[in-house]
Amino acid sequence: MKPSLIILAAGMASRYGSMKQMEGFGPSGETIMEYSIYDAIRAGFGKIVFIIRKKFENSFRELIEAKIGNSISVEYVFQEIEMQTDGFEIPKDRTKPWGTAHAVLCAADKINEPFAVINADDFYGSDSFKKASNFLMNQCNEKIYGLVGYELLKTLSANGTVNRGICTVDEKSQLASISERINISLVDGKIKSDDGQLPNEFLFSTQVSMNFWCFSPSIFTITKKLFQKFLTENIENPKAEFYIPAVADFFIKENGGVIKIIQTSAQWFGVTYKEDAPFVKEKLMKLIEKDEYPVNLW
Repeated sequence: MKPSLIILAAGMASRYGSMKQMEGFGPSGETIMEYSIYDAIRAGFGKIVFIIRKKFENSFRELIEAKIGNSISVEYVFQEIEMQTDGFEIPKDRTKPWGTAHAVLCAADKINEPFAVINADDFYGSDSFKKASNFLMNQCNEKIYGLVGYELLKTLSANGTVNRGICTVDEKSQLASISERINISLVDGKIKSDDGQLPNEFLFSTQVSMNFWCFSPSIFTITKKLFQKFLTENIENPKAEFYIPAVADFFIKENGGVIKIIQTSAQWFGVTYKEDAPFVKEKLMKLIEKDEYPVNLW
């Protein structure tokens, strides 16, 4: 059975200032997520599931149908505040959905096979999709998940702070723990976070999650249980978010699971701020010049 790919594209892109998932960065107007879709198809994925907001549906359908046509099976899932909340009364001051783990949970009815999860606005590289696909088809099960790991230094922005899932990796190249850290940047030759947590300084080689996860469908049962607990504790906090790393950490520590770090030679890059856009376009052109991608993907 071919694995599926969930693309998280429901974010409001507040720091970027526009809906960056729809902006063209390739020479023929390709979005960053189109390169991920292209790589996923080449790597053997059989279905794409877009997690979007209902109000963006027409824009997404127009883009996808015009570009990729029938190249791969496509599903759309809407991430809205009330979804999967099962009787909890949503406070009026809650204006956005509940985070990345909530987004994955919204897709539970569309996925029955091993699947990967990525962000729409990150470029992951073809090697990462090949290795993720191989892992999903040959190793992934209800007790073994995977995470494509990247070096922290290679994931920073020169134009502001970033948020990263900081990984602790054991001697077997398995994830020991993961914690979401915010406001990370390179300052005077050192990588630091000013979020008030410890440690506040990291090695350049620290492994981080860029939200490229590989899961068995068993993740949905775990996520549902944890989301109910999250809502019980955070329903009145309008800014609280339910992140995938929280589910992964529970899977390792409480559920007896293993998350393997999938090593990749691919170079990650992304657009956190508008000022990052020229860098991304330059990197894409260099890959095209090396014949890793055609000038026009479709």
